[in-house]
Amino acid sequence: MLWDIEALKKKAQEEINSAQDLAGVDAMRIKYLGRKGIIAEIFSKLPELSAEEKSQTGKFANELKFFLTELINNKVQQLKTIDHRPKTVDLDITLPGIKPEIGTRHPITQVLEEICAIFTQMGFKIFDSPEIETEFNNFTALNIPLEHPSRDAFDTFYIRRQKLLLRSHTSPGQIRVMKKYKPPLAVVVPGKVYRPDAVDASHSFMFHQVEGFLVDERVRFSDLKGVLTNFSQELFGSDIKMRFRPHFFPFTEPSAEVDISCVMCEGKGCSVCGKKGWLEILGAGMIHPNVFKAVGYPKNKYTGFAFGMGVERIAMLKYGIDDIRLFFENDLRFLRQF
Repeated sequence: MLWDIEALKKKAQEEINSAQDLAGVDAMRIKYLGRKGIIAEIFSKLPELSAEEKSQTGKFANELKFFLTELINNKVQQLKTIDHRPKTVDLDITLPGIKPEIGTRHPITQVLEEICAIFTQMGFKIFDSPEIETEFNNFTALNIPLEHPSRDAFDTFYIRRQKLLLRSHTSPGQIRVMKKYKPPLAVVVPGKVYRPDAVDASHSFMFHQVEGFLVDERVRFSDLKGVLTNFSQELFGSDIKMRFRPHFFPFTEPSAEVDISCVMCEGKGCSVCGKKGWLEILGAGMIHPNVFKAVGYPKNKYTGFAFGMGVERIAMLKYGIDDIRLFFENDLRFLRQF
């Protein structure tokens, strides 16, 4: 016989039992049971043996194969169930633990939620609008003509060959709501907007807005003034004063810029308000008839008002912050104040 089967069995058993990990057991499996292993080599030599040797060697080789297979499987199970953790742990339970930091909502989120809460208390509903918009919703339906500078590629983030764009204001939400629902409507649309502005202390290429509008029969400008006065006094305090200055927006007529008395100097004049005593907080006006036409409302049946504000600007005025970049730099020294 070419092989001492018993000696081979004893050696394999010792090697398998001495394996310290699964990789070592796998090495033994390959050595003895692999395609080029010892068992395969024994079977490959059987044709060279006599009939008596072939029968005896084949029998012992099969027994060895089954023996090693069972031995390897048992060793694998043994290693998998062994607790590899150290038997003694060097732990001082008297040491203070590491307290995880508790996160808070971002100041922009807080102000955005506060703004929406004030309007929901007045009966407005919150509507989410997509940040990727069509030119129709973002410009055309809002009575913004094709030659308007805001539709230029330098002033808007266009995508897909100018068929779609990142919305430059939240006003397209107004169009989406009016196309889907009939008056009476009282809705606010909060969210991010995008404009390719150079970043500085008062500008960012991404910021937040809240669009609001109310549509029904016989809605008047005095209703707009009442809603915005209540909103401003809820947000900044009942002592503030307001004024409406004539302005132009393509989607409202008449239009106005809304100012409040400076929250820093109480209208006396300071560096924040440029010594004027007033701070601009939003734009507003009566919805233009062309907007109602674009959404398919009957002519002269409905009137309504709309307003829009920048959340970052409101937060800066509310908390006396002089640089918009502080909101986006993730400096915990700044954010922990809120």
